[in-house]
Amino acid sequence: MSDFRTEKDSLGELAVPAAALYGVQTQRAVINFPISGLRPWRAFIWSMATIKAAAAQVNGALGLFAGREVDGRHYTGEEMVRAIVQAAEEVRAGQWDSQFVVDPIQAGAGTSHNMNTNEVIANRATELLGGTRGRYIVGPNDHVNMAQSTNDTIPTAIRLGALWRLEELLGALEGLSAALQAKAVEFDDVVKSGRTHLQDAVPVRLGQEFGGYAKAVARDRERVARAAEGLRRLGIGGTATGTGLNAHPAYHARMVATLSAMTGLTLHTSDNLFESMQSMADAADFSGALRTTAVTLVRIANDFRLLSSGPTTGLDEIRLPAVQPGSSIMPGKVNPVLAEMLDMAMFHVQGCDHTVQLAAQAGQLELNVMMPIIAHNLFEAMQVMIGAVRAFTERCVVGVTAQRAKAEGWLAKNAIIATALNPLIGYIAAAELVKEAMKHNTTIREVAAARIAAGTLTQKDTGRPITLAEVDALLGDVRKLTEGGLGGPAGGG
Repeated sequence: MSDFRTEKDSLGELAVPAAALYGVQTQRAVINFPISGLRPWRAFIWSMATIKAAAAQVNGALGLFAGREVDGRHYTGEEMVRAIVQAAEEVRAGQWDSQFVVDPIQAGAGTSHNMNTNEVIANRATELLGGTRGRYIVGPNDHVNMAQSTNDTIPTAIRLGALWRLEELLGALEGLSAALQAKAVEFDDVVKSGRTHLQDAVPVRLGQEFGGYAKAVARDRERVARAAEGLRRLGIGGTATGTGLNAHPAYHARMVATLSAMTGLTLHTSDNLFESMQSMADAADFSGALRTTAVTLVRIANDFRLLSSGPTTGLDEIRLPAVQPGSSIMPGKVNPVLAEMLDMAMFHVQGCDHTVQLAAQAGQLELNVMMPIIAHNLFEAMQVMIGAVRAFTERCVVGVTAQRAKAEGWLAKNAIIATALNPLIGYIAAAELVKEAMKHNTTIREVAAARIAAGTLTQKDTGRPITLAEVDALLGDVRKLTEGGLGGPAGGG
């Protein structure tokens, strides 16, 4: 038995691997584009197969499958529809992922990926009808691709593929936000030195820092969900340029309804099929929301690295779980590997977004031919973000512990708590206390006590001498310094 079969398309004949479910146009793409060695993401395979199954059902219900004679046997339209739908469902389930072989960096618009899908489903449907691969009872173009064009299926598939994984992504972000909020509660009684410009600042609670992280991730989750709403508008039925040529007038609305029913997703008809085909702005908007989330996550990861630095010679205010040895040469070293991973993952997400933005602006007239790279990078960004956020949450955040003694020790040396004395003695006098405390490596209270004893520390407005009791009222309970408001007589204590 030969390892190859011969298939023919509009360019002529070509040898195709005999065992392949794909056909001649896919094989041409394999030959033409040996670029990255990558394969399409599962979301792209699933979404295209979903469109093919829905199209067969809709076109069948509209009476557009007339049936055909092949080798003396008549196959009814109903039989062909059933075979296409079953084959497409097998693809949706992941049964034939190995047959999707076209490099993501391929011919413009995604014709190669569309034909890869058409040929796999056509060959499998042919097998289900008793035929053999390469001798199509169900045709890739005339039947599987009926009433469709690459130009409306690919943008629809991008939208469906992103929405397919949306809840997974939102769940990962929600899990991270919840884990950070749990730590905010756990660490609420740890008072530490705040830092701005990486320099000492007024006190904060470790729980307040973590609560800020939790809220930032929650806001990004909301931003991603909001951006995803634009993806729910589908332009399927525009066919080649948005006119709907070769599609039944009822096809667009029925396709959206069928896709909604098949996927369980909330989907909407497009109010302008030309815009839906010309513009990739909805995908760019969604990708931009992922980029913004990545920016937040990099910031949080870097804070984790700073707060856990040392431990002997760094801040050491939190300890991250030790998940693996940190050095091949330094015994006992443990590195913040999950935070480092999150940084790298989010740099990658931002790179994916940059590609999406460049490709989205490259559309011309009735079509954006850069859709394959938009699809690949959008799905890759989602994959990386989901995996990285889950790992960071489960392997790092939930196991973070506070180093109370170290945090409170740094705070005890922080002269900037003199800020709390501003309402009492004024900014200039407080600044002088800070400079003296830092010069002599002593505390603000000790410097203030010496000046009070000398009679040189006075109330800023009246000039009256102040007492050590007034200073202690402002500095004695450092937690109060994290709760806002005014201290001293002007602030009501």
